[in-house]
Amino acid sequence: MPDRRAVDDLTIEELERILVLKKRQARLERLERYEQVGRRRGDLPPDGSDDIPGDDTSRLPYQSYLRDERFAKESRLRDRLLLAIELAAALGLVAVLVFAITTVQNINRDAQAAQAEEVARFPTATPTAVLSTVVLPGGHTPPTDPEGAQPNYDEVPARLRPLVEQQFQVPISSGTPAPGQAVRIRIPALGIDASVVQGDGWEQLKRGVGQHIGSADPGQPGNVVLSAHNDIYGELFRHLDELEEGDEIILHTQTREVTYRVLYQRIVPPTEVSVMEPASDPIVTLISCYPYLINSDRIVVVGALVE
Repeated sequence: MPDRRAVDDLTIEELERILVLKKRQARLERLERYEQVGRRRGDLPPDGSDDIPGDDTSRLPYQSYLRDERFAKESRLRDRLLLAIELAAALGLVAVLVFAITTVQNINRDAQAAQAEEVARFPTATPTAVLSTVVLPGGHTPPTDPEGAQPNYDEVPARLRPLVEQQFQVPISSGTPAPGQAVRIRIPALGIDASVVQGDGWEQLKRGVGQHIGSADPGQPGNVVLSAHNDIYGELFRHLDELEEGDEIILHTQTREVTYRVLYQRIVPPTEVSVMEPASDPIVTLISCYPYLINSDRIVVVGALVE
């Protein structure tokens, strides 16, 4: 039966025997190697037993370990094999993740391409041109013409005339103005006191001064665009050319009164629609045909808000 005592319980003699036994085990291993290559040394005993003191080594502790060095070698080999398996598993997991990410990216790319093809099949929307985006509002033939005053389609580029003609035929709507929209305009220097309607088409300007749809409300940042005729339907803006710098333009909403002062006036061709563009500062732009009874151009008066 093997000795199960701990190292601390052994005597000095027993420890010396263990050391001698380990040396013998090492010599035996060298002897085996020499025999394998044909180089056996004659100075080594065949079993190494002659250098072990005493006559009983069967009860020495750790005897089984000394007899079997193969166990340690097999253990190291098994550990290396397990490490290789773990590394292979980790690499396999990384490969699976990379494959999954690549697959998702390819699916999304294919879906985006298919969606783009579907969108490309849709017909391209063509915006409907309106008079204010082609020529300045209020254009008409002089009332002295044989057929009287009527919309002046000659101002409109030929390719856009059908769209403008269609616009003139659309009936106006008389909804209730929003609280911030202009409902009245006064210009004391010219004696003007008139109502303001929303829209600047042919029918709207029969009823008074028209505010361009989408332009700013009085007193707000932006451009309040107002138009009226100069020689028909009350000749409301006949004398815009008499306005001088500093003259007041007073706009009324349902809740407030807003005052602007004239900055300048200029004569422009009917196609100079840039005067209707939005502005960062609060301004008002008055537009009418010019000159009187000829109407080949437009007069534009611009005023700035009085703080």
